[in-house]
Amino acid sequence: MATSGTAAFNLDLQELIEEAGERCGYEIRNGYDFRTARRSLNILFMDWANRGLNMWTFEQLSIPLVAGTDTYALGVDTVDVLDAVIRTGTGSSQSDLTISRIPLPTYQSIPAKNSQGRPIQMFIKRFVTPEVTFWPTPDASTPYTFVYWRLRRIQDAGDGVNDQDIPFRFMPALVAGLAYYMALKLPGALPRLAELKMQYDESMQMAMDEDRDKSPLRWVPRVYR
Repeated sequence: MATSGTAAFNLDLQELIEEAGERCGYEIRNGYDFRTARRSLNILFMDWANRGLNMWTFEQLSIPLVAGTDTYALGVDTVDVLDAVIRTGTGSSQSDLTISRIPLPTYQSIPAKNSQGRPIQMFIKRFVTPEVTFWPTPDASTPYTFVYWRLRRIQDAGDGVNDQDIPFRFMPALVAGLAYYMALKLPGALPRLAELKMQYDESMQMAMDEDRDKSPLRWVPRVYR
């Protein structure tokens, strides 16, 4: 018997909620059931931002820096900055230079915060809309561009026809997590709560263990005399 020849199976939001509801022993019957499940799913995505680095949400962005301006918004959907450089020049003459991240006490201890030059340090303010502040403040000697990798928020669940903003390998964890979150609100599902929690934790751990950088790691011994 021939195989399907496809590898594109996915669940849209309605199917995802139906599957999670069935695991709770509950049938989705009306619009309110759908709305409350979608709300739980969006809260679940927020929780995932606190659980670790979701590698599919890594994005490289850039901000042209303006002479005399030290602070820039990073976007309300930015969770954190993972790595960054200051790029000088353009085209074949551009060069990427290291910039270090400093904590608030270090930034606060800088006496001349308005001094200008090539930025060598950045202070990330994790506000509702995150910001980055540079020191020294960019000067006008050359074009500077802040090139950074960020961890962005997972996109909202959307309406009934949307696929979710996750790779296929996280779908089992997503279904298990939503079933657990729904069971917290469904009185009839309370007897299954412990089992659903265990299934969610196991599925999430398996997905996160797989979602990692698989480049080779080389250990080089060093001898001290």
